[in-house]
Amino acid sequence: MLLTGNGIGIFKKIQTALNLLDERHAILELSKGKLTTDPKKHTGEGIFFTSRMVDSFDIVSGGVYSSHLFGDAEDWVFEREKFENGTAVWMKLDNHTARREEKIFDLYTSSDDYGFNKTVVPVKLAQYGTDKLISRSQAKRLLNRVELFKIVVLNFKHVETIGQAFADEIFRVFAKEHPDIELISVHTNSPVKRMIDRATSGSLPLSEIIEPTTPPAIS
Repeated sequence: MLLTGNGIGIFKKIQTALNLLDERHAILELSKGKLTTDPKKHTGEGIFFTSRMVDSFDIVSGGVYSSHLFGDAEDWVFEREKFENGTAVWMKLDNHTARREEKIFDLYTSSDDYGFNKTVVPVKLAQYGTDKLISRSQAKRLLNRVELFKIVVLNFKHVETIGQAFADEIFRVFAKEHPDIELISVHTNSPVKRMIDRATSGSLPLSEIIEPTTPPAIS
């Protein structure tokens, strides 16, 4: 199925309405779910759950192409050289699928609540080009709106390394400020896991370690 529109484009619309960094940031927000520019009329669940129920879900808009395949916890994002207004959405579903809506909803619901209270955040979408995930501002961008959920799964697949400040902002600062939100890290390699363990161990971040101005007296 193909749906098209000739407006400003879905990603540009989200970027403008929410004052986001760029169109790629809009895709990061879409991948979390519960995103809407008109909360009085929409819950922000339509695109999210539709993209997870069909076999493949692709959006081309502006200078960005986004793709999601059934079974993948992450979305793929590609940039286009040619910028065009409007939006095109492709959806594919096997006519003989045994997939049930309840199974999809259950993936994003905790055992004690039937609401949409669990999200999977693809951490790599907060990374632009060859930039590394090292700063607190990048961490805050990643954590935008996750307070809407009770369980936040951070998928570190394809993330080679993260910085101390980035890890500290998520796993110490944010975790301390939101004790009711469960943060779960998946697909972490050794360097990423070490940074997360350091942040959760209670060690002071490097920025808060103050070197003495004078050497201590020797008795």
